Amino acid sequence: MVDEEGGKRKRKAVIVGGSIGGIASAHALMKSGCWDVIVIEKTTSPPTGILTGAGLGLDPIAQTIIQSFLSHPQLLHNSTLPLTTDQNQVTDGHKVSRILTRDETYNFRASHWAHLHTLLYNELPPNIFLWGHFLLSFKVSDDKASVIIKAQVLKSGEVIQIVADLLVAADGSLSSIRHKYLPDFKLRYSGYCAWRGVLDFSEIESSDTITGIRNAYPDLGKCLYFELSSGTHSVLYELPNKKLNWIWYVNQPEPEIEGNSVTKKVSSDMIQNMHQEAEKVWIPELAKVIKETKDPFLNFIYDSDPLENIFWDNVVLVGDAAHPTTPHCLRSTNMSILDAAVLGKCLEKWGSEKLESALEEYQSIRLPVTSKQVLHARRLGCIKQGLVLPDREPLDPKSAKPEDCQDLVQRNTPFFSDVPLLIAQIPSSI
Repeated sequence: MVDEEGGKRKRKAVIVGGSIGGIASAHALMKSGCWDVIVIEKTTSPPTGILTGAGLGLDPIAQTIIQSFLSHPQLLHNSTLPLTTDQNQVTDGHKVSRILTRDETYNFRASHWAHLHTLLYNELPPNIFLWGHFLLSFKVSDDKASVIIKAQVLKSGEVIQIVADLLVAADGSLSSIRHKYLPDFKLRYSGYCAWRGVLDFSEIESSDTITGIRNAYPDLGKCLYFELSSGTHSVLYELPNKKLNWIWYVNQPEPEIEGNSVTKKVSSDMIQNMHQEAEKVWIPELAKVIKETKDPFLNFIYDSDPLENIFWDNVVLVGDAAHPTTPHCLRSTNMSILDAAVLGKCLEKWGSEKLESALEEYQSIRLPVTSKQVLHARRLGCIKQGLVLPDREPLDPKSAKPEDCQDLVQRNTPFFSDVPLLIAQIPSSI
């Protein structure tokens, strides 16, 4: 195909979902050189000044990929904090009683979701995002050459139609695009939920709360802390701009999901009960951080067994749409970014005329990696929550022997650093 001036015509890709996976896909496809990109996002505007979401950790490969998207790569370093240590420890509710594992060769960076999103969004042409647009339907043409997408403008109710050559589903773990191909697919409930929150301590830096938490966790600012107690565990690490990110996992029966979300609005009574339980389980310094955090939210933890396919014709899944996962290996964001980069490089390698070959290679590279990582994260969550596994006794951190704790180390995650060849080449070739 050529344009009116005799040059090769760029093909059009529509990305549904404007979170990290979608925005990384937009960058990767644009960098491949042969795609015009449109992003459809139901949220009405980009995050501005509001701490949407929570903290996340970026692995070294994801860091390099993100830097390749930025006009000034040092911006990523300036807007993140190091996580050089991965530490698991046990508490008796009064104090930290002992360290179970400590890995000082961890090489992640801590970021806030909203900060990372803004960093990536600001590097894109603003006209490619269609904010406040809701996907209504899509249909692959009879000749498999195009996808017809219909979306509704939420503000006006107008329905628009876009004809594209490629549809990228970055619409999350409850993906409506995936549902069309896999109508019987269901997420697997993990057996627990997570209370999450970010404490902004910029105006209380000298308070007893912050002094106390720094004394109790002296490596905040460089350490990813996992606090284990019987049948539960929590996560604590520092974010840039004087913020603390915490997560507390609680075993409970599967809830009723309201609408198309795995998060739940919580009442003041629910928050008060959570505060009371925190005081029973965690050391006073951590319980106080939890209690002083504004607007904590509840996230129900799901994953799925690995899919057999992550593309059909010219429709492809990335991120949580392709591999819903529990968060215990800090994989969700990192897998989404790597999906985007591999998809972009496969499209670049095969050219826009060999879309099927590009998507086949993308699938062949990513499925073996993400499948093993999802199942490993599931296992790690069960161990830390003291749940039953077929090949080992439930972990009681208060009586665990050193050999019982080696499974807790993040570095045991499959493909933690020994990534497949094409992925390994991506940082140097982007």
